[in-house]
Amino acid sequence: MVVEDLNMKGMSQALNFGKSVGDNGWGIFLRMLEYKLMFLGKQFLKIDKWFPSSKTCSRCGNIKEELKLSERSYKCECCGIEIDRDYNAALNIKDIGKEMLKYKEIKKQGRNYPKSLVNIFG
Repeated sequence: MVVEDLNMKGMSQALNFGKSVGDNGWGIFLRMLEYKLMFLGKQFLKIDKWFPSSKTCSRCGNIKEELKLSERSYKCECCGIEIDRDYNAALNIKDIGKEMLKYKEIKKQGRNYPKSLVNIFG
């Protein structure tokens, strides 16, 4: 399972939601989900909250410099795809999760991974 570690405090302040966003229990939910997945022998991966999942084109990888929260669709200037913003982010999170799993497996085997991706995963 791959999830995005959301900046709930920042979202609350930026969107003037007050306590409603901060009190929604996102952190507790993630801990419970991680526990359940470990219990079932499954992997739980968190994508860094600063990973540009919404700003990255899920087709060609182009990264937009700016994408307003009010923009609900993603249109890539490079390849021309037009897609729902949240669906685009979900595809990117899924793809980066797959890469993280590959990286963990290669690292466990003691082999080298492409340097371009090592910066993403540490």
